Amino acid sequence: MIACVDVYYKATQAVAAGIAFRDWLDESVVEERVLSLPNIQPYQSGQFFIRELPCLLGVLRVLPPVQIVLIDGYVWLEKKRPGLGAHLYHSLHGRVPVIGIAKTRYIGAEDVQEIRRGKSKQPLYISAVGLGAAQAAERVCSMPGPYRIPTLLKRVDLLSRGERTTAQPEAAPVAFAVPRFFEG
Repeated sequence: MIACVDVYYKATQAVAAGIAFRDWLDESVVEERVLSLPNIQPYQSGQFFIRELPCLLGVLRVLPPVQIVLIDGYVWLEKKRPGLGAHLYHSLHGRVPVIGIAKTRYIGAEDVQEIRRGKSKQPLYISAVGLGAAQAAERVCSMPGPYRIPTLLKRVDLLSRGERTTAQPEAAPVAFAVPRFFEG
């Protein structure tokens, strides 16, 4: 199972969304969940993971066990400084590879592959831990969708923002809890 996760912030509340699907070429999801998380940490410059990581772990907890996770952001920053993806990987005890998919370039980020999808001239920036960045880039390129952003990544972004697409099951808000172990 593969998961895409994303978080959207509304004042002091976060909305975390996650979808699970079976294969890179899938256009449909097996399961999706949306969590409302109150009292989140305030944004701290250079420490974004402190705010976002508990939200991602919370939504992963309520999805089926996954073998890989895709996030909106970077795995590694400059000089191999851990980004959100590396922090997530370590929180999952190094058992679940994480692919970071960023829409903007981070100067100094290491082990990043640029890809272009659809007719877009703007690249996506792919980084990974638990598998190589080149392999991660190939997987993201193979995902369905005619545009720059693969269809399932766009879907999880819309879910986190409270926008629903067709034929999506309702997911009840769940309070944050300590994550269980994930299959690796």
